[in-house]
Amino acid sequence: MSAAARALEEAFRHERAAVLATVTRRLEGDLALAEDAVQDAFVAAAVDWERSGVPDRPGAWLTTTAWRRVLDRLRRDRVAAARAAELARPAFYEEADFERSSLEDDQLRMLFTCCHPALSPDARTALTLRSVVGLTVPEIARVLVTGETAMEQRLVRARRKIADARIPFRVPADELLGERLAVVLRVVYLLYTDRHATARACEEAIRLARLLAALMPDADEAHGLLALLLLTDARRPARLDADGMLVALARQDRSCWDAARTREGLAALDRALHLGRPGPYIVQAAIAALHAQAPTWEDTDWPQIAGLYAELERHDTSPVVTVNRAVAVAYADGPAEGLAILDRVAADRRLDRYLPLHAARADLLRRAGDAPGADAAYVKAIALAPTDAERSALEWERRLAQGAASISRIFPR
Repeated sequence: MSAAARALEEAFRHERAAVLATVTRRLEGDLALAEDAVQDAFVAAAVDWERSGVPDRPGAWLTTTAWRRVLDRLRRDRVAAARAAELARPAFYEEADFERSSLEDDQLRMLFTCCHPALSPDARTALTLRSVVGLTVPEIARVLVTGETAMEQRLVRARRKIADARIPFRVPADELLGERLAVVLRVVYLLYTDRHATARACEEAIRLARLLAALMPDADEAHGLLALLLLTDARRPARLDADGMLVALARQDRSCWDAARTREGLAALDRALHLGRPGPYIVQAAIAALHAQAPTWEDTDWPQIAGLYAELERHDTSPVVTVNRAVAVAYADGPAEGLAILDRVAADRRLDRYLPLHAARADLLRRAGDAPGADAAYVKAIALAPTDAERSALEWERRLAQGAASISRIFPR
């Protein structure tokens, strides 16, 4: 790969979102036209950079080129007359403004636009992945588990909705900020936690969380989300073994955890706690902090974690939280207490295919000495596992449980 091609690939990964955000702002929210212009700019760069060399500031070059493509199109487009007022403004042609504008502010505006409540939740996520993160349509289709054609159509409809509803390209006013920020935080959270998310998508989620925390320094839950993502991501280096199999938290080599990311996460949590009453992201970050600060699995403060999950249930009544609370209670007070909570959750037949429930039941039944019950729960969990890594990890745990049961029969206590 040539130096120009490598530079273009790097620019697409790191500059595209900022270029798109700035061009969209200058177009007062015309995301479809901005997308086309930025795409044209990258096509032009592929030719020009090979011939003339990579510019000193690739982002500025791409932004200026994209804006020129906008002007060229508006001049020749039949609908240009409808935009005569904009075209008549001298400022519309200024390129120096790109140097003065805050690229981070523009990206924040783009994020709020993509997460506007007028858009459906699926459209918000897809549009954020495309316009803010910069994933390609095939990449987004893989993350959201849908076809490429369907994803392209979803993005087209989302851009049309922004145009038709005249959704403004700006951070909302203070009186709307709380509601709108909650939607934005949710999209960033889902971007990181989706089981199909790539490493790149996870890094982008952290970047966006940092951006929100930096540009909205008094938003407690923005700092809470940043803390949660950092403290969770700090464990990523120990999450897979050499064979690519998932390693449970209890067996992870904690010396492999990212200490710098942990320190940054703890600092963000401290900031969030000083700003206001803990919300759901702050509570989850506090749980992650207790795991991060425990030198070993055995030293984990399970009673406090169980209490934090109980607090989280007041914000979020989903079974995900209840299953996690059950596991924490089991480690704090014994497996029978945790199983009692899981039994109440399992009564909801909608959770028959909820993998974490059956995996948790298998582990707690094993610890309670119910070998047949544990094995049946492992079988169900393995059947529901969506990836080879998760299936292999559960099969390993099942074999371990079967081995322990055999030993206990030979050498009863």
